[in-house]
Amino acid sequence: MEGARLLLVEDDERLAQLVADALTRAGWQVTHCARGDEGEALIRRGGFDVVLLDGHLPGKDGFDVLRDVRRDFAGRIVMLTARDDDIDQVLGLEGGADDYIAKPVAPRVLLARLKALMRREAAPAPPAGPADTPGMPAPAGQAAAAPAVLRFGTLELHPAAREVRLAGQVLALTTAEYELLHFLAVRAGQVVSRDDIMQGLRGLEFDGLDRAIDARVSRLRRKIGDDAEAPARIKTVRGRGYLFAPG
Repeated sequence: MEGARLLLVEDDERLAQLVADALTRAGWQVTHCARGDEGEALIRRGGFDVVLLDGHLPGKDGFDVLRDVRRDFAGRIVMLTARDDDIDQVLGLEGGADDYIAKPVAPRVLLARLKALMRREAAPAPPAGPADTPGMPAPAGQAAAAPAVLRFGTLELHPAAREVRLAGQVLALTTAEYELLHFLAVRAGQVVSRDDIMQGLRGLEFDGLDRAIDARVSRLRRKIGDDAEAPARIKTVRGRGYLFAPG
């Protein structure tokens, strides 16, 4: 975590100073700007591991910045949203944000969330098995060792390259979308609860209200060609969670 490079795009100078000071003390390298258009230029210039992006900024709206840079920026983007503003949260998640944090936020809470985000990025992939092995159900409560290629019909996951292909075409997935798809795919045939997903991907308990997982599943369905009205690949099991169908 020490030495991670973070771009903070926030026009509230007092909040920005508090956040920058806390992260700098924790060993992060922090660059701050207060305008959306300046933030976009810095993101495109590269060199950041994480972008902490306010949703509403002068120069260019933060959600517009997210939409315009998401395909080109491989790092993490965390949106700062107004507290309890569902519209902001949905806009951020639908735009491809890896996480969102409601303001005001205590610097120590923000630091813990960012550390959890970086730990997920650094986590090693499960050990690989024989190549070209189709997805198989894992024992209850745990994921199977990931093969070199997970195949589900025309959908393929290549864990070593963190790449997903549909009918031979590489899909443009965000880091968070890939991780969720992989999390479900290695548990193909199992019902996975939202709490399992939150614990596995974010290290947090599901509070019953967080819509991040549902929004990300909705985006994934669109990208892998799953029917949103009657999904055949990522199925919703009412009251229990999601099932990735191996067939």
